[in-house]
Amino acid sequence: MSNKDLIHPTAIIDSSAVIAPDVEIGPYCIIGPEVTIGTGTKLHSHVVVGGYTRIGEHNEIFQFASVGEVCQDLKFNGEITWLEIGDHNAIREHCSLHRGTIQDQGITKLGSYNLLMVNTHIAHDCVVGDYNIFANNVGVAGHVHVGSYVVVGGNSGIHQFCKIDSFSMIGGASLILKDVPAYVMVSGNPAHAFGMNVEGMRRKGWSKEVIQGLRQAFKLIYKTGLTTQQALDKIKAEILPEIDEVQLLIDSLEQSQRGIIR
Repeated sequence: MSNKDLIHPTAIIDSSAVIAPDVEIGPYCIIGPEVTIGTGTKLHSHVVVGGYTRIGEHNEIFQFASVGEVCQDLKFNGEITWLEIGDHNAIREHCSLHRGTIQDQGITKLGSYNLLMVNTHIAHDCVVGDYNIFANNVGVAGHVHVGSYVVVGGNSGIHQFCKIDSFSMIGGASLILKDVPAYVMVSGNPAHAFGMNVEGMRRKGWSKEVIQGLRQAFKLIYKTGLTTQQALDKIKAEILPEIDEVQLLIDSLEQSQRGIIR
């Protein structure tokens, strides 16, 4: 089967776009300049790919999504910047993903195996990893970095330049103003930390020893009155020698630029 059989006649596609032979493009989709779309990808009706966007393989983009449009940064002046999407993502209705700015790296990145539910917004210069779930109406401001296996509850907002580290969880309708460390669950407006994402760890088959070690690390950081550096020193001395997974939490604390949610 050729592209001609899989592309609806009402779709408008720029002559510079490179589209794999088995890509499905539905009614009234618009594909802008310098777009590439990998094998197995499907665009439902009324999808707009604004331009300068690389879409990987086996993605599914639902109706009225806007992908690769110019960003909403007032400093943007029409420069050529990019959006890069990995493989096996589901981008649901009315999602918007914007290209980067030259003030940062000139690129916005979405990894693979992510689910972006209805009306998710990923702003300019964000870097999002793999296997994340963003529920309905999540807003991610510019320059945010998200790790992998993160769950963000519906109607939550993430402030620009925040870092949301891997295996963390954000409750619904939360306002994130600072960094969320790995494994930590936060919720509220503004958000506060209230525990470790233990259920997520169990679902991944992690051992009781690993879970207990990470719980102990959480207590040292949040419930003992120690400074962050004192907590780090104890975690490195008492937990890290036995629990390798705690290194990611250590990295979250040591690399935070905005400070962590308390």
